[in-house]
Amino acid sequence: MKPILIHTHFHKRRTGVTRSIENVLPFFKERFETYLFGYGANGNHLSKKEFRKTIFSNKEIVVHCHRNNEIIRMLIYRAFGAKFKLIATRHAETKPSNLTLKLLKSADKVITLIQSMSANLGVKNTVVGHGVNINDFKPKSNVKIDDIAQQNIILCAGRVRKTKGQAVLLEAAKILKNHQNWALAIVGKVDKPEFLKELKAIAKKHKIENQVYFIAETPNIIAYYQASKIAVVPSFSEGFSLVTAEAMACGCAVIATKNVGVHNFLINPAKNGYLTKVGNINELQVTLEKAILGELPNLGQAARAEIIQNWSAKQEAEKLMEVYTLPQKK
Repeated sequence: MKPILIHTHFHKRRTGVTRSIENVLPFFKERFETYLFGYGANGNHLSKKEFRKTIFSNKEIVVHCHRNNEIIRMLIYRAFGAKFKLIATRHAETKPSNLTLKLLKSADKVITLIQSMSANLGVKNTVVGHGVNINDFKPKSNVKIDDIAQQNIILCAGRVRKTKGQAVLLEAAKILKNHQNWALAIVGKVDKPEFLKELKAIAKKHKIENQVYFIAETPNIIAYYQASKIAVVPSFSEGFSLVTAEAMACGCAVIATKNVGVHNFLINPAKNGYLTKVGNINELQVTLEKAILGELPNLGQAARAEIIQNWSAKQEAEKLMEVYTLPQKK
């Protein structure tokens, strides 16, 4: 009989965490009876009744949580006698709160995404980077976004907040007024309306407001990657930077920030992408314009090869299963 693996997801919005869970689930099925518990992600769901029946059985069970609210739920079940191995992934690079640290210490195994996060967490952990579903995230020609008038698209995907660097990108994107057939699509959930107003003001200041599109978070993000020639990830900080890996898997020419998240591990400069200094508007502007003019090689094919070789969801799943099968805390 196979052991049972349950990933939890209690979050209404679809985020990078959501995609990271969905990416790996299919690869567990040969070794685990695999389920999802919660809402907001796609998979083979257990109802609350089925979940309770499972964790209070004598079966071998692994529960993998991704957020504090999920760990708290599992610890409550444990307090009432449920038996399972508890795995927790820390997805943020920010300093964890005392509550988060306490919850992570209650898990049997803790997973982090990058070396810097691992070193600074203060809890014993194993680094397992995200993987991309290379069968879904792949290049596709002639993909058009109906609401974007220009033929060529530069994509910036992810949460719209100051630490993601969209303001830096818009300042650098003033060159778009010299390239009327290029558009910048900023796709993602806006954290604060005031920041969106600030971004729109920058676009208006540079007279590129008709070339900049602000698009709400969408489940159709793959189409945006496939329709874009260039993807820019100008973040000041990242827990991992799944969007960078996804853009590379889709064959985009990627420009990302140095020493942020996993960028330096994903990107070999001038071999499969380009790196610029954090917050350096001029360097980003020069790199972006050279990419638009074709003065830099489009390294999309090499970028996808890097993801296939080293960052696939299958490889992530295999590393996770190594963690799942480690001995449980006594």
